[in-house]
Amino acid sequence: MTQRHSTTRMGTVRGAGPAGREHTGRPTPGWPVVILRVAGSGLLIATGAIHLDLYLTGYRTIPTIGWLFLLQVIAAFGLGVAVLAIPSRLVTSSRLAAAAGAVFALATLGGYLLSVWIGLFGFKEVRTGAGIVAGLVEVAAFAVLAALALAPAPAKAAPDRAASGPARFLTRIPPTASRVAGMTAAGLAVAALVLFGLAVASANPAAPAATGTALKTTTIGGTTVLTNAKGFTLYSFAPDTPATSACYGSCAVYWPPVTGTAAASAGLPGRIGTIRRTDGSQQLTYNGHPLYTYIGDTAPGQARGNNLNLNGGLWHDVPASR
Repeated sequence: MTQRHSTTRMGTVRGAGPAGREHTGRPTPGWPVVILRVAGSGLLIATGAIHLDLYLTGYRTIPTIGWLFLLQVIAAFGLGVAVLAIPSRLVTSSRLAAAAGAVFALATLGGYLLSVWIGLFGFKEVRTGAGIVAGLVEVAAFAVLAALALAPAPAKAAPDRAASGPARFLTRIPPTASRVAGMTAAGLAVAALVLFGLAVASANPAAPAATGTALKTTTIGGTTVLTNAKGFTLYSFAPDTPATSACYGSCAVYWPPVTGTAAASAGLPGRIGTIRRTDGSQQLTYNGHPLYTYIGDTAPGQARGNNLNLNGGLWHDVPASR
């Protein structure tokens, strides 16, 4: 009886062994992977939100650059949702979404660096707080998403023998390839951070402004408007008063104040004066309107800032007859 009982128990244990191993081998999502997914998705959505704000605050009026900003917004939100929504058990899809997000973040940062250093499509970026934050978020997004793309697959995600070579490779990346890819990604993240720091340090905080002795006029759309010496249109800001400017901070980066000393300019029917800004500089006024240029005007004769409602109020070009 004892032997039979022992044999029965051994058989039961043996029979339960595979099922037990299958049950214990069923993985739960590892917390590091969950954290990477949430962080990577959040960083992509954050950079999309920043670019949406930049798009709405004036970049949408810049040819080509405006559409690129809108495309970046759509791609960032779409990839962010994909990284968060695709479950880890779909290893190939999950890895591809994370890898696409990492490449997107690096490409977006590269576009910013090129725009700061040499300009893109006739537009050269200036240093802004939003741009700096966006760059740091993009570096962090690349690092997090690269780590997510190379994270070990769940134990139950065994490679499908019928799958093609690339799919099987993505399901179980060999340790050697994973280490090499991880070191490469880390190197790219460090290089991107260094280049970003250099770009921010060398970028202009604002576009050059005109002086009072160089104001002139030009005709745009049948209206004679005030311009600086290079022919760039000058603007007035509705919330301003004849004695004060309401445009500071990031507003003054997108709409650089025209600074200098008052001067009588022959041929101009209006009155040129100055107001004192909070930093002590003098800003030129025309008939009581403080003057600005617009970062979206990339060539003389353009007036892309006219009638825009940005940074807290309406902007208008300044007719020389006022």
